[in-house]
Amino acid sequence: MMTTAAAFTLAVISPRLAVTAIVLFDLYWLFRMYYLLVHVVSAWGEYRRALRVDWHARLAAAAPDRWRGIWHLVILPTHGEPYAVVARTLESLCQSRYPSDRMLVVLAGEARDGQAFLQVARQARAEFGASFARFEVTVHPDGLPSEIAGKGSNLRFAGLAARRFINELQLPYDRVIVSSFDVDTCPHPQYFALLTHTYLREPRPTRASYQPIAVYANNAWNSHPLVRVVAGTTSFWLMTDLARAERLFTFSSHSMSLAALVDVDFWDPSIVTEDSRIFLQCLEHYHGDYRVVPIFLPVSMNTVDVGNWRRSLMNQYRQIRRWAWSVEHFPWMAMRFFGRSRLRSFPLAVRLRYFWNLTEGMYSWVTAPLLIFLFSRAAMVLARDEGGAFLERAATVLGLMANLGLAGLVIFALLYWTMLPQKEKARWWDYPILALQWLLTPFTLVVWGSLPALDAQVRLMLGGRFRLGFDVTEKV
Repeated sequence: MMTTAAAFTLAVISPRLAVTAIVLFDLYWLFRMYYLLVHVVSAWGEYRRALRVDWHARLAAAAPDRWRGIWHLVILPTHGEPYAVVARTLESLCQSRYPSDRMLVVLAGEARDGQAFLQVARQARAEFGASFARFEVTVHPDGLPSEIAGKGSNLRFAGLAARRFINELQLPYDRVIVSSFDVDTCPHPQYFALLTHTYLREPRPTRASYQPIAVYANNAWNSHPLVRVVAGTTSFWLMTDLARAERLFTFSSHSMSLAALVDVDFWDPSIVTEDSRIFLQCLEHYHGDYRVVPIFLPVSMNTVDVGNWRRSLMNQYRQIRRWAWSVEHFPWMAMRFFGRSRLRSFPLAVRLRYFWNLTEGMYSWVTAPLLIFLFSRAAMVLARDEGGAFLERAATVLGLMANLGLAGLVIFALLYWTMLPQKEKARWWDYPILALQWLLTPFTLVVWGSLPALDAQVRLMLGGRFRLGFDVTEKV
């Protein structure tokens, strides 16, 4: 907020200097966009190669004796979702190439949903209960001390219950891979085979989390174009980090060993963004000896579409604001990584790298779109009295950079098209709209990028009644 205020103040005081600054800033971000685009293309290439492999056959050949000793615990936290959403996810698990007799599934509901969840659970157990080695239902009580009502507290309750029945089964914790999935997550049929193959090839598999590509494609063809652009840019941003694993935090649906979860006492029930905090908990617990391994197969989830475009766009804003609430990690990392209680054996270089990645990411999330798309226009208007030649040169350079940025968007549009499922009854105008929607990117980066991130950061700064709880994204 201070950066944008300072930028607009500069535009008023010295418009010529402001225009020069914005040209240099835009040039930096143009180079950075193409740098990120290279990594997106690299991750996309890994994704296409992974699609061509029969991972179950490769797993059976590489570890014929060991792979059947790996069990998969899938936890599906739910709050208010209809049965159709839950059933689609369970059906996708049944379609996995990994044997379902090595899958343990926990459907984790909330007590505050009352009979609605119990009815969903009964239907799920009746239809899918016999499809897995174990199918359990947990009901997370409302109002437990030191908890907020959200996914993290539900996951912790379900994880503790799962540990009890895993102890009964006498399964070693390092042979159980836990996948914490949003309830609309449909993994690729080969996901668990590739995950198991990767886990068994890791020198120390319990010292890593495993992050798939998050693709919001379950209902993409029915979604508003603005929602699709936000969903696509989210997937591409994650793919840039998948290609640079040293930057990765866990995000949304991901997997890790039960051994690591037990070591860090499961998920933190008092925060909103438990998906990335669990990685930081492990990173601290193991003194920096923990990492995220990319899995280049997708898990498909819903876009934020509820059948009404106004509600969908508002829900999209709330979802991005919830993701941006990961700024809550900043004070936690500052105290744990650099405070008096820090672990001396935690390498400084590792602490600085992850702290910088979070800080720079949160800063750029708010400032870059506002400066590029709003401040640049304001600076050009205020600099009208600085002379025609100066403005003409600046406008020419900015126009050239805009055209180069548009070329990058064309590449993003083509990659996005290849990652969507085929539409059953496609109309001739569906594909032109799919391409042209990317022209809305500047608008979405401001309204569903900078503004919700700024909202989250201001709320964290104010604290108290302004703090965010866990806004559940509506799914249909």
